[in-house]
Amino acid sequence: MDESTTIKIHEGTKLELDHFREYKNESYDEVIKKVVFIAKTCKTEPELSKETIHAIEKARERIKKGKFLTEAEARKRLGL
Repeated sequence: MDESTTIKIHEGTKLELDHFREYKNESYDEVIKKVVFIAKTCKTEPELSKETIHAIEKARERIKKGKFLTEAEARKRLGL
C-alpha cells in the first residue's frame, strides 16, 4: 500500500472537491487524482477534459436519482 499523509484544506475547498465525486464513498485521493488528470489534459487535450467533466456531471445526476449499483450489488452481478 502507498504511504499516505494528512493535509489541511479549507472547508470550502473540501466542498468544491465534493462536486467532483462520482459516488459517495469515493476517496479524496481518487477525487484529487481525477482533478489533477483533468488539469494536465486540459492543456494538451481540451476536448477530453470536457468529456471527463461531463461524465462526472452525468454520474452525479444518476446518483441523485438513485440510479446506481452498490458495491455489493455489482459484486453479485459479476459473480464475485
